[in-house]
Amino acid sequence: MNEEQRFIKVLGNKDVLALAFGAMIGWGWVVSTGHWIAEAGSLGAILAFIIGGILVLLIGLTYAELSSALPLSGGELVFSYKALGRLPSFITTWAVVFGYVSVVAFEAVALPTVFEYLVPNFSQGYLYTIGGWDVTITWAGVGIIGSILVAWVNYRGIKLTSFVMITFILILLASGVLLLTGSTISGNFKNMEPLFGKGIGGLLSIIIMTPFFFVGFDVIPQASEEINLPKKRIGQLLVVSVIMAVIWYIAIIFGVSIVLNQGEIAASNLVTADAMGEAFGGSQLMANILVLGGIGGIVTSWLGFYVGGSRAIYALARAGMLPRSLGELHPKYKTPHRAIMLIAVLSTLAPLLGRPALVWFVNAGGLGLVIAWLMVAVSFIILRKKEPDMPRPYKLPGGTTIGWFAVVMAFGVTILYMPGMPSALTGIEWILTGFWFLFGFVLYNYSMVKYGKIQADQQMQQEIQRVL
Repeated sequence: MNEEQRFIKVLGNKDVLALAFGAMIGWGWVVSTGHWIAEAGSLGAILAFIIGGILVLLIGLTYAELSSALPLSGGELVFSYKALGRLPSFITTWAVVFGYVSVVAFEAVALPTVFEYLVPNFSQGYLYTIGGWDVTITWAGVGIIGSILVAWVNYRGIKLTSFVMITFILILLASGVLLLTGSTISGNFKNMEPLFGKGIGGLLSIIIMTPFFFVGFDVIPQASEEINLPKKRIGQLLVVSVIMAVIWYIAIIFGVSIVLNQGEIAASNLVTADAMGEAFGGSQLMANILVLGGIGGIVTSWLGFYVGGSRAIYALARAGMLPRSLGELHPKYKTPHRAIMLIAVLSTLAPLLGRPALVWFVNAGGLGLVIAWLMVAVSFIILRKKEPDMPRPYKLPGGTTIGWFAVVMAFGVTILYMPGMPSALTGIEWILTGFWFLFGFVLYNYSMVKYGKIQADQQMQQEIQRVL
């Protein structure tokens, strides 16, 4: 590959942290905190996120070692190819893309829900009803416009994307600090009762949700070729980003639970915003500022998963596992512009499905992500055995122990999606999942026929050798 078809290495420490942390902290902390506290209790919810954070950190550690050893775009593709071969690596990476595209589509649907809180009678111009919910012109329009703007930022290059992410993360952090400060001053520890809500059952119900609020650290490997840092630092920053996210969620849970009692939480439509207002004497202005912080989370997550999804598609196309046109970089902006446009089409259509699509995208896309986590953890174990002398700038202690913990955790979460489980996917979610993987295998087989399996293997081996 000539230099014109290479990414530019421009991301430093703060850019990488912003990319991963911003991807992990989306809109969920604004709307879901009340549910966490109601189920597990205030202390139980905090404990659930500590436990969940430890579990995700185990997976993150395997990513950290492999990302520092094989710093190529489409991280999961490279890790699983070297460990398992071509077809498993395609399945792994296509599952990742499914998860990322689902999050991007989710944010396009989440944005109009913010305007519903901020603007009275916002939803106007009835179009049709889907899933028992009325889709309107203004509601879908805001999501569509937001999707186009986010796609444009990504299209124009990683420098602009990083700048916008850092700007919105500052807004996000400011709202969180205000909430924590106000609630600490005006809150009452009695409001935190009951500490453990619905007992062990409530605690477990939140623990199994936590991995999906930490999704985003795995965006770092996707942007490896754009990171201008020592290889070891890539692994270190990935771990730090997970720890930062754990601290964030704990702080938000504490801030809400010390200000609002159980009854007030149950009666609230947007708990975190109402907690912010209550912390400052019932100020609606401060509640709206918290919602603006939530918009910051939507934008940073939206941008982060655009980066992750487009780089994963680019890597598959570069390897000849998808049509090669998707693996072209823009001559000026050095972005995988055609991969970005493909995601943009899917994201822009998402608001037309209405609010019910929020649940569909989260659940179906979540399955794709945990499948990828499982495959990466397995790849970590295999490469420790198969390639013991491979340079590992960020090497985990304890042999394969952490990898086995990660495998057990990822497999256990994957089982929760299966039929017969309380959290099993619904019919429409299985249809979305089945369609996505069918679509992927059509493209894969087309590419194998057109470019050849031998050429695909040679390309992958050449790229891996380049960074070893």
